[in-house]
Amino acid sequence: MPILVKNTTKLYGKQLALNNVTFEIPSGEIVGFLGPNGAGKSTMMKIITTYLPKSDGVVTVNGFDVDSNALDVKKSVGYLPEHNPLYLELYIKEYLSFHANIHLVSKDRIEEVIDLVGLTPEKNKKINQLSKGYRQRVGLAAALLHDPEVLILDEPTTGLDPNQLADIRNLIKKIGKTKTVLLSTHIMQEVEAMCDRVIIINKGEIVADKKLKDLLESQEQIIEVEFDLRAEEQLLKTIPNIKSVKNIFDNTWHLSFNTKEDMRSKIFDFAQKNGLKTLQLQQKVNSLESLFQELTN
Repeated sequence: MPILVKNTTKLYGKQLALNNVTFEIPSGEIVGFLGPNGAGKSTMMKIITTYLPKSDGVVTVNGFDVDSNALDVKKSVGYLPEHNPLYLELYIKEYLSFHANIHLVSKDRIEEVIDLVGLTPEKNKKINQLSKGYRQRVGLAAALLHDPEVLILDEPTTGLDPNQLADIRNLIKKIGKTKTVLLSTHIMQEVEAMCDRVIIINKGEIVADKKLKDLLESQEQIIEVEFDLRAEEQLLKTIPNIKSVKNIFDNTWHLSFNTKEDMRSKIFDFAQKNGLKTLQLQQKVNSLESLFQELTN
């Protein structure tokens, strides 16, 4: 199993950062690892890469324990941290040559990864001459240099413009065809575009772990409705199959339902029965963003 995390806990003093976290990632998956700031994403990634020790539990990469076989884990993992550490005064080839020496890989591999990540047009430049997008490519090239089976990417698309986002997205999808990728990001559209599966963590605990398709299909139906007069919340809760009622502002409500049946006609009937006029009635499209907000609010 490329990544195995079982009953893993991390304490910073008395502060609980991870609480009994468990998940597995098999070969050939691109997994989105999501959560609000401070949820434990980066901590979990740093434990997997042996950068941080865990407090309890089991974490293995390709069967190697992160504590007792840390060197073997490092050989198996390519890591791009949130703040991409680069020596800006070096040329691209110099920087990658430095990493090649650390990993004891052939210098021929440098040209291979430069081509793989699309750095060829810029390969003779210093890193400080590169755009943010190309600097991210340098970080990815360094992470891929020793041909790891597992790739850990922490916020790889932060600060990129739309064109750079598209380039890095396509690059990660290409890499994910042959490697296991664990990807952390706050950009839900990127997850929907790249990932096969989503793990959501909140306050140090896993709150969702499903295939992206199954996760979206399992979401409840959400309808936004505006009445001409104030409706009572308890009365709204009498509508069939209703799960939750939330007042947005004034006479506008978000209603969620545990059914795939289109409930707009039921809301219209409710309004007529209770002397209300429906000024607006809109069915919200299911999205990863709405599910994320529901699970982490």
